[in-house]
This record gives sequence, structure tokens and C-alpha cells, in this order.
Amino acid sequence: MNQNLAFADYAVFIIYFIVVSVYGYTVYRKRKQDEHDAKAYFLAEGNLTWWAIGASLIASNISAEQFIGMSGEGFFLGIAVAAYEWLAAVALIIVAVWFIPVYLKNKIYTMPQFLKTRYNESTALIMAVFWLFLYVFVNLTSILYLGAVAINKLAGGEYLHVIMLGLAIFALFISLGGMKVVAYTDVIQVAVLIIGGLVTSYIALTTVAEAFGVGQNAIAGFKVLMQQAPEHFKMIIPKPTATSSQLEIDKYLTFPGLLSYAAGIWIINLNYWGCNQYITQRALGADLQTARTGILFAGMLKLLMPLIVMLPGIAAYVLYTSGHLPQLEGGVKDEAYSAILTFLPTGLKGLSVAALTAAIVASLAGKVNSISTIYTLDVHKKYIQKNAGEKQQVNIGRLAVFVAMLLAVLFTWNDVLGIGGVGGFTYIQKYTGFISPGVFAMFFLGMFWKRTTGTAAIVGVILGFLLSVLFNEYAPALFGNDTLLYTAYHNGKGAFEIPFHICMGLSFLFTMIAMILISFAGPKVNPKAFEIDSEMFKVKPQTTVLIVITLLIIAALYVKFW
Repeated sequence: MNQNLAFADYAVFIIYFIVVSVYGYTVYRKRKQDEHDAKAYFLAEGNLTWWAIGASLIASNISAEQFIGMSGEGFFLGIAVAAYEWLAAVALIIVAVWFIPVYLKNKIYTMPQFLKTRYNESTALIMAVFWLFLYVFVNLTSILYLGAVAINKLAGGEYLHVIMLGLAIFALFISLGGMKVVAYTDVIQVAVLIIGGLVTSYIALTTVAEAFGVGQNAIAGFKVLMQQAPEHFKMIIPKPTATSSQLEIDKYLTFPGLLSYAAGIWIINLNYWGCNQYITQRALGADLQTARTGILFAGMLKLLMPLIVMLPGIAAYVLYTSGHLPQLEGGVKDEAYSAILTFLPTGLKGLSVAALTAAIVASLAGKVNSISTIYTLDVHKKYIQKNAGEKQQVNIGRLAVFVAMLLAVLFTWNDVLGIGGVGGFTYIQKYTGFISPGVFAMFFLGMFWKRTTGTAAIVGVILGFLLSVLFNEYAPALFGNDTLLYTAYHNGKGAFEIPFHICMGLSFLFTMIAMILISFAGPKVNPKAFEIDSEMFKVKPQTTVLIVITLLIIAALYVKFW
């Protein structure tokens, strides 16, 4: 159980690094010969295959906050956190069938462009600036910090800044080649992260089985988990009562039972997968059928993710509470995944580090590519250098990639933003959740209700943020332990708190009402509304089969763990 990496582990990691680098450079050289325009650099000019789109979506999505953060939530909550992944598969179906046709028919390449085309310049500029700040100071920083901390712990705990720089430079190397290089290297990245993640989960289960004297069988280890921590295998967290412990209250505040499914988790997933440049960019350059198949392929891969990112956390909980995991000092949940990796034999530990690195680098590369796309196409070309040619746009995009990564490194160097203080997964959910209700309401009504006006959109995104602040920070103090608001006392904060899923649902509800009323006060005919017809939403038989299979698997999982 030596925590430090051995020579064989470094060898495995170096092989992974060489393979990804050589393949990425090969794709770049081919792209450089065949494609010379900005659209090719930012969107791969429609040349991505369905499997590249699907793999890239997953590689960009599964990063340090999943490996470290969701594994930590598995340690703390259990299988309930799998709802983020399994309902993401349903959200991807919704995006593939209803959202992507709207984007592609109206030739949308960036999310700010959607807002400008559907609403007005002001809305597009406001959101472009917001997304740039969010992507750099929340997403990039958290991915870089969490990833560096996790790998540093395995490498001996003395190389945090070196690892941080290494991850940033590796991601820069990939992302400077454009979207096509990012997407196709993501195919290797997702293969490495799935194989390495499954190996880690397998070793975790066999370790549990051995620790409890039932052999070295993974299935036996899983049965031990269910016996030792039955509360960790319930999808629904019960609402606290007057006699509930602080731990039970904290769990409910993180995932408030059935109310999570009423709105909050759907807003998170639909906003993330359907209204997010970082994600949708992979499909925006493809034809409809290729984009749909790629997105549905990603949905099926999402079904595997809890096995990779959550199960090691539950195994860490059982081993820790039974005294078999002394490496997990103080039971800090975000250290659960790294602690489990210490059980891996030499060589396999290197594979798991490669998997973690693949997830981090793929997400960093995808994120900075989206930052560069939004900045170049929606800010620089429109407001700074309107006559920028194709080559200039590509150079500006590359400069934006470098600046964004530099800022992320500077702000994570000494954990300036306090990411480590609140936990990685909580950090991301907390700060993106304040804006998600307003953004999703603005996109949803903009797509499917022709009467929605630009004024309603601006009011919606601002009101959604203000309501989120109100419900998260001020409403609990005003109403106390009010059953209507489902508040619970949080001793750690010394105050009442409303679960953030419920805050998101309330913010979304009132934002939608306000936007609808404002739109009714506007013109009945909106010339900027998108044309939508039933034909664009029809799916082919093979697509229907994929959707049905995915939904049946999700239904079976919920029946099993309800």
C-alpha cells in the first residue's frame, strides 16, 4: 500500500503521454494541411464522427470534480449522487431530440450567437462576458486545482505546483491545435479514463472483500458494501425530522430527497448539456444525425460513470469506518479517491493516474477551446477588431487559450479562490447554480415560445441570479425552519439553510413567471423568433432504439436502488 508512485507507474504514465501527444500532433498536421479557416479551428468544420463527438463530450465532462468531487460525495452521500449521472443521460436524450435541431437549423455556432439571433446584442454580450468569467475563474481553476492536489498526493505530496504547470502545459499543447485535435485526442482520453476508472473500482471492491474476509472477488466486495453501508445504497435521502442527527441534515441539504427531482437536478443537467458552449460546441459543426448519434452515445457512456467515479467513494467509506483506510485522515471526503488509489499495485496505479490526468487534461482543453471560441467570435471580432480575417481569428483564439490558462494557473497557485475550503464538487455546484435558473429559462423560452422578448431575456437572467442569492442567503434567515421552504438547521454555518436544489427550483419558477408576463406585455409577433416545425424533431428508427435502451437501463437502476 505504498502511496508513492514507482518506476513502472511513471513508465505507464509516460506511454500514455506520448500516445496522446503523437496522435494529437498527427491530427493537427492533417488539419493544418486540409483546413485553414476559423470555423475549422473552432468547430472542426463538421468533420467530427459520432463516436468522436460522444467520446469528446464525456472526456470534457468527466474531470477532477467528478473523479475527486463525486467520489467524495459517494463517500458522504452514497448512490444518491449517481442521479447526476443517470439523469444526465435523460437530459442528453432531450438535448439530442429537441435542442440540437433548433441550433443546427438556425446555424448557431456559439451560445452568445444564439442569444443575439434570438434576442439582441445586449443579451449576447452580457452572457458572453459572464461565461468567460465563469469558465476561467470557476471551471478552469477548480479542474486544475483539484486535479493537481489529487495527483500530488499520490506522487508524495511535494510537487503541487510542478504538477499544476504540467497539466496546464499539456492541455495547452492539445487545445492550440483547435477543436478537431481536442475532439479526436478525447477519444484516447475517454478510453484511458474509462479503463483506468474501471480498474480502480475493481481493485477497490476486491480490497473491501479481502478486508472483510470474503476472498478477493469484486462481486463479494460489492455485497459487503451493501451490507456495511445500506444507507449508502438509497437513491432518496429522507427529509430530516426534529430528532435527526447533523449528518442526516447535512446529507439532505446536499441532496434533498424527492424534491431534487422536482426541478433542481433537471435545471443543472439541461442547462449544462443543452445551453453550455463547452458541451454543445462538439455537436454544433456536425449534421443532425451525426450530432444526435454522438450525443446519445455520450448518454449511454454516462450510465457507466457512477461505477467509475462514485463506487470508489463508497468503498473508501466502508474501509474508513471499519479502520482499514488510515490514509484517509479525518475522513475528508475529497481525499477518498486518492486514498483508494493507494491500494493499487505498481503499474495499475500509473494507469489510474493516467486516467485521472486524461480526465483533467481533456476538460481543460475543451474548456479553453470554448473560452477562445466565445472570446474570438462573440467579443473580439464584434467589438474590438471587426475586420479580423480568418488567420487573425485563429491567432486571436490561440492567444485567448494561453491567457485563459495563465489566469487559471495564477488563481490556483495558492488556492486564491478558496476551492479547497468548500470541496471541489460543492464549489462548482454553488457558483454555477446561482445563474443556471435564469440562463436555462432564457434558452428554454427562446427556443420553444415565439413570443419571448429580448427584454424578458435580460430581466430573466438578472432576476434568476438575484432570486438565487435571495433563496440561498436571505430567505432562510427570514423564514427559519419553515416547512414550506424545507429549510434545515446547519450547525456548521450556525444558521438555517435551504437545499440549493430547492433554491434553484424556486428561482426558476419565479423567473419563468416574470419572463412570461413581460413577454405578454410585448408584441404578439416577434420577428426574431426561431422557425420550428415538427419535421425537425423526428428521429430515425435506430435513434429510437438507442433512446429506449438507455431509458430502460435507467429505469432498472432506479427500481433496484429506490
